[in-house]
Amino acid sequence: MSRAHPVQVIAVTGGKGGVGKSNVSVNLAIGLAELGRRVVVLDADLGLANIDVLLGITSRRNIADVLNGECSLREVLVDGPGGIKIVPASSGTQKMTALTPMEHAGLVNAFSDLGDNIDVLIVDTAAGISDSVVSFLKASQEVLVVVCDEPTSITDAYALIKLLNREHGMYRFRVLANMVRTPQEGRQLFAKLTKVTERFLEVALQYVGSVPYDEALRKAVQRQRAVVEAYPRSKAAVALKSLAQKADSWPLPASPRGHLEFFVERLVQA
Repeated sequence: MSRAHPVQVIAVTGGKGGVGKSNVSVNLAIGLAELGRRVVVLDADLGLANIDVLLGITSRRNIADVLNGECSLREVLVDGPGGIKIVPASSGTQKMTALTPMEHAGLVNAFSDLGDNIDVLIVDTAAGISDSVVSFLKASQEVLVVVCDEPTSITDAYALIKLLNREHGMYRFRVLANMVRTPQEGRQLFAKLTKVTERFLEVALQYVGSVPYDEALRKAVQRQRAVVEAYPRSKAAVALKSLAQKADSWPLPASPRGHLEFFVERLVQA
């Protein structure tokens, strides 16, 4: 990693569970891979892994084995659909939900093993505002907040943004409205969120669009497939591919520190 190979680190989060962030993470990753990017998805829900279940992937090892020093991160990587790579997390392991700072450092230092073989790292965070979630969000260059039209989703997204802004100095967030009935509903959802953030916080929110509620997505989940792969012409797939095209144009850091070393250092500091 001595060369300054720029890596876009995008954290997908939502404050609460059930907003569809893991589906967004996986389909965004495949969409970026279709654009020629080398993409790795990190399942950062360290205690309740679900990316492998979502895609019907069986992994022999997971991130816990890396932390225990049993294998390298490269040995943990599994092939996902569309050419993406996945770093699976452990499931039902209490220890993984409360890593020490040293263990966090060890986890992310393991990424040095990937070297220059990655263009985009997508971090699918756990729900909530635990120290682990905050650490991953602080270390990422882009934070994509997924919201849906439920009062608890708006409230929890606001709580997350407030915490990151007031206690950690973060001010720039991208917002995706998920499972909306119409594009207007998505914009109204964003307006609800900005109404409270503009009143109480000093943050810049950017609306990156919406993903419609789509029966094809539910069918894809039942089949343990990504919707962009299983039903590429569905409304949800088209919207998620559009999101990938937007994300592909998000600026990379101009600084030579804009690669995985930056992610490592930020996460260790967090």
